[in-house]
Amino acid sequence: MPRQKSTRNELPELPVRAASAALRSALQRGHAVLTAEPGSGKTTLIPLLLLDEPWLAGRSILMLEPRRPAARMAARRMAQLLGEEVGGTVGYQVRFERQVSASTRIEVVTEGLLLRRLQRDPELSGIGLLIFDEFHERSLVGDLSLALSLDVAAGLREDLRLLVMSATLDAQPLAALLQAPVVTAQGRQHPVDVFHAQQEADLRDPTPACLRALGQVLDSGNGDCLVFLPGRREIDHMRQAVESQWGSGLEVLTLFGDMPAAAQDVVLRGGGGMRRRVILSTDIAETSLTIEGVRVVIDTGLERRNQFDPRSGMNRLETVQISLASADQRRGRAGRLAPGVCYRLWTEARQRSLAAHTPAEIVSADLASLALELACWGTHDAAELSWLTPPSAGPLAQARELLQTLGALDGEERITAHGREMHRLGTHPRLAHLLLC
Repeated sequence: MPRQKSTRNELPELPVRAASAALRSALQRGHAVLTAEPGSGKTTLIPLLLLDEPWLAGRSILMLEPRRPAARMAARRMAQLLGEEVGGTVGYQVRFERQVSASTRIEVVTEGLLLRRLQRDPELSGIGLLIFDEFHERSLVGDLSLALSLDVAAGLREDLRLLVMSATLDAQPLAALLQAPVVTAQGRQHPVDVFHAQQEADLRDPTPACLRALGQVLDSGNGDCLVFLPGRREIDHMRQAVESQWGSGLEVLTLFGDMPAAAQDVVLRGGGGMRRRVILSTDIAETSLTIEGVRVVIDTGLERRNQFDPRSGMNRLETVQISLASADQRRGRAGRLAPGVCYRLWTEARQRSLAAHTPAEIVSADLASLALELACWGTHDAAELSWLTPPSAGPLAQARELLQTLGALDGEERITAHGREMHRLGTHPRLAHLLLC
């Protein structure tokens, strides 16, 4: 049976609506920054509320979501609110998956695809609004895409609007970069009781501490449990330990970036069965995603980040402590739908030493891919672009030397035909050169 289509006026009364008038006014004049607490509805409601704005003039909205599950889920939720199927007014495109049509006016994409589109069509033909959601994650590709988008808006498309949204971002530097006002929206968050560990756990192997916390969870309270672990290896160890200790009494699920889309969707849609669910996840569940049924969070306080390794000349993943902002996001997962509980596997003393925000990836990551993107863009001096965090001159010069060695840049640091072929492959320049040779 076909869905009953909704009108814009029938959209739900989520907290972000209270800020929509100020946001409309800001975007009428230019760019805008929106800070909105978790549960405000910013990801799924804002694009729908802006779709009929006069300044958009019938053009489309392109929204960046840093992670594939969030992109799919956001598009499906917006389509559901309109009473449509995905691929109609709202569509999405992620790696190896595309659901858009000629009638699509809101398209949700991931970072790599946005960067590809900018390089292929710098004018962003047919796009009137570009939204950067969850920008606090500060990925290198996200920072680069924003710099290129500002270049487009300043030089090619004065009518293009940029909207940057986040729940935990330090908004003032971003507002200064965009020369835009900050609009703030309240959230809809249920109370979450937070408990810290009494002593530091050995988080080189977080499984024992997680098992102890899970035992406490199962002895008290109800609802599914979301466990944040740094990576796939720890998820596999924890899964084996939980299944060994509790057998078939629990439904143990996993959530990480490389899972098939169908398997991710099963986790996100919630349970409904008789068994209590324990969901073992990387930081993929930190933002945007609402997992039905979760009332408890167990947080190891760890994540994996890209760090440049001078010995290999490439990035490698390192396990590091999360920031206060990330800890707050994770805590909030327990209070999206009802009051919840968060168990943090670090002490209150350690809590006070955490950095306020997650550092931008551009500070510590390998810049070879960024240097190749800049060469494709035709930029010889990174200072020509507007950056929230500029790439450091030394690492960028080292990256360009590498590209010259690989034949991607000529003696004047202009991109070569070989460099364009390397860029087309979409992998690290070293690997792209190897494949082509």
